[in-house]
Amino acid sequence: MVFAPGDWGRRFVAQDPAESTPGTWAVLDGHCRWERQKLPRGVLAGLSRYSGLPAGGGKGAVKVTAAATAHSSILGADEQLSTTLEEVLRCPEQQPRADARITGLNSLGTPFGAREQDYADDSVLEAGQYVGKDGAAQPYLWMVARLGTVVVAVSVTGGKGHTQPELQQLGATALGQMLGRVQQRLKEK
Repeated sequence: MVFAPGDWGRRFVAQDPAESTPGTWAVLDGHCRWERQKLPRGVLAGLSRYSGLPAGGGKGAVKVTAAATAHSSILGADEQLSTTLEEVLRCPEQQPRADARITGLNSLGTPFGAREQDYADDSVLEAGQYVGKDGAAQPYLWMVARLGTVVVAVSVTGGKGHTQPELQQLGATALGQMLGRVQQRLKEK
C-alpha cells in the first residue's frame, strides 16, 4: 500500500533510513518539531517510507515520503486529518529534523464533494518551503487523504529546476495510486 522507491519512478532510490521505526508514527511536538512516537491507542499500524530522485540533468534532487496509518475507527482517522489541518495554524514553521525546517506553511482541507474532490472521504493539502542545512528554500507539499479508517499521505520536496506543477503532479499521482491500493484492500475484507 505504501509507495516504495520503484513505485515513484525508475530513478528513485531509498533514502537512509528507508522506513520508519515499526510501531511508531510522526507527531508534531509542542515546540513544532517532528518526532516519532509509539502508536497511540486506536491506531492499528503506521508506516512511512522515504525515497528520493537523485540530482541529474541540471536539476536538483527530489525527496519524497509515502505514509499510511490504519485506525480502528473512522472517527480516529478523521481526527488525524483535523489535527493535520490545525497543526499549520499552531506551527506555520516546523522542524522535520535537526538540520531542516519547513516555513510559510498554508493548508487547505477538502471533504468529499467539495471543490470537485471525489477521490477520498476527506483530504488536506499543505504547501510551504523546505529549508535544508545549506539554507536553500525548495518547494514543499504534504498531501493527506482519508478513505474509511485509513489515512495515506505523501510529501514532495523539490530541488532546483523542478516546477511546482511538476511536483504537485508527482504527489497527486502517488496519493491517487495509494488510495487505489487502499480501496482494493478494503474490498478484499
